[in-house]
Amino acid sequence: MGNMLTTKEATLVSDLLTYEEQACKKARLYSKTLTDKNLAETFCNIANNHEKRFNTLLGML
Repeated sequence: MGNMLTTKEATLVSDLLTYEEQACKKARLYSKTLTDKNLAETFCNIANNHEKRFNTLLGML
């Protein structure tokens, strides 16, 4: 029972999921459209980090 989230906490996690998903999508889009290879790779790494946080948050629900 110690892992149960309150309704308020679940709402906050849900909001964070939305933010992480949007940030991941934007960073992924930038990584695919940038012509500078180093910058594209940086945005790919940023997208991967957002995706990891998204999956961690999803596991909390």
